[in-house]
Amino acid sequence: MPDPAEAAPPAAAAPPTEAPPHDGTPVGPLPPAPQGPVSADPAADHPPPLPEPIVSRAALGGHPLHPMLIHFPVAALIALVGADLAWWMSADPFWARAGLWLAGVGAFGGWIASVTGLIDLLTVARIRAKITAWCHAVMAVMMLALASLNWLLRYRSPGPDAGVAPGTALDTGPALAALALTLLTALLIALASWLGGRLVYEHAVGVQHHPGSAP
Repeated sequence: MPDPAEAAPPAAAAPPTEAPPHDGTPVGPLPPAPQGPVSADPAADHPPPLPEPIVSRAALGGHPLHPMLIHFPVAALIALVGADLAWWMSADPFWARAGLWLAGVGAFGGWIASVTGLIDLLTVARIRAKITAWCHAVMAVMMLALASLNWLLRYRSPGPDAGVAPGTALDTGPALAALALTLLTALLIALASWLGGRLVYEHAVGVQHHPGSAP
């Protein structure tokens, strides 16, 4: 009779814990399998380096003045859209007076803020070399010219509320002109703001990189 020990199937071999090289010499335990998904694009694991910052010349304590000042006139000129629409819907002189003040703050405040931006444009060579900076400047000048004309039109408007535009009737010429200037100014603000954002976030104008900051 055959020996039962010989008839029994061989036991399953234990999984290898070492990875022998070609010469048969063990080199230690196998490395653990990577956890999580592996990116198919090696460049995705190594983002591009941060752009070299462009330091502003018109700055206070290292903080550029132009982005600090421009928010106030921009907010006033955007609020002017709501004030004009409220006047057209209610004919309340309050909104006409509010429109006059908002137009004035937006126009005069915008020219003050533009001086700080012009200093950077003319004195920093790396900013002058960027077409985005020149487009931003031209768009801003167009916007401020319309805002100034808008304020002047309101200031010289006749009617019971002298010096306030839109006019005293919903179909007056000054009212239509003021509203058209307001809407066109808001459109130019959107375009100039987009170009200004590109200067900051893509070209690092006025941005400071701190040690250890990640892109």
